[in-house]
Amino acid sequence: MAKFESKLENKNADFLCDAVLTLKTREECYRFFEDIFTINEVKAIEQRLHVAKLLSEKYTYSKIGEETGASTATISRVNRCLNYGSDGYNTALNRLNVDHKKEK
Repeated sequence: MAKFESKLENKNADFLCDAVLTLKTREECYRFFEDIFTINEVKAIEQRLHVAKLLSEKYTYSKIGEETGASTATISRVNRCLNYGSDGYNTALNRLNVDHKKEK
């Protein structure tokens, strides 16, 4: 399999990724996110991840819109990423599902 080449990759993005990878607890994540993002940026990212989760669970666009408040444009964009993107959403959702199954 070929190495993934991101359109975002640069030294500053590497530094950001490395910083995120150092975080070990939810509290550390909350502290970091509150410092680095605006509340609106965090809310937008939360919404996209929620949309991705619901799409992966086969919810309809209308149900997703009702539950998340996301526009059809946002839902469509997330769906496109799930199906044709870099597999970032799928990787995270798959790992979250495995982790949640372990907790039960």
